[in-house]
Amino acid sequence: MHDDTLPDDVPPRKRRKGIYILPNLFTLAALFGGFYSVVMAMNARFDLAALGVFAAMILDSLDGRVARMTNTQSAFGEQMDSLSDMVSFGAAPALIAYEWSLKGLGRWGWIAAFVYCACAALRLARFNVNTGVVDKRWFQGLPSPAAAALVAGFIWLVNEWGKRGGEVLYLSWTQITWVTFAFTLYAGLTMVTNAPFYSFKDIQMKKSVPFAVIVLIALGIAVINIHPPTVLFGLFVVYGLSGYVVYAWRKAKGQQASVISTSTEEPDERGLHN
Repeated sequence: MHDDTLPDDVPPRKRRKGIYILPNLFTLAALFGGFYSVVMAMNARFDLAALGVFAAMILDSLDGRVARMTNTQSAFGEQMDSLSDMVSFGAAPALIAYEWSLKGLGRWGWIAAFVYCACAALRLARFNVNTGVVDKRWFQGLPSPAAAALVAGFIWLVNEWGKRGGEVLYLSWTQITWVTFAFTLYAGLTMVTNAPFYSFKDIQMKKSVPFAVIVLIALGIAVINIHPPTVLFGLFVVYGLSGYVVYAWRKAKGQQASVISTSTEEPDERGLHN
């Protein structure tokens, strides 16, 4: 009689390791959005370059949710997401801003672009290190997609107003260049602060909500469609300031301002929790 059992000395066959396709497709699409933005900036299509950054933001917000919904999280996906973010929200906005106006400032222009790019890298590295000790409801520092939205949103807004034939936001080109300089530095440095920014991660998409919430969402979409560059840029400006407001409010109340309770990982954050 044939025995189907394997001898004890035969090792079990190992499962082949693979890569989950679905979430990584969103990550690759977000990476393409950042690459597309750089290419459009090199061709002086700064309106399309800004749109590429915003498209990458939408796709980046979906890859993690898709991975959790389909139970396809992986260490590979996490690393791929960080590298994609560095291109789409670190290098791309810095290069777009430099090509658009900052290069007119000489060395001050490329210094501002480099500071933004470096801060994006530091922000992503710190996020990866402290992901296990940070309160999930808050980001430590401005998230890189929001920082990219501040820089790309301003460029998109100015380009849209320029198409209308009037004065560009009542500013001369020299003034616009220095405003871009200020936004680039602000967005970059805010990424590496300890200011807490709401993450929206505690919003449960699977839970039922009152009918009024759906109505408010519909109204929000309608408001955005009035003039997307103006409305979206305004929203991200408010969000970019909100962390400092929360930080000041917590300090005034005598509460812990940092979103990290304890940290034993490098870089050492323990001196920044007061």
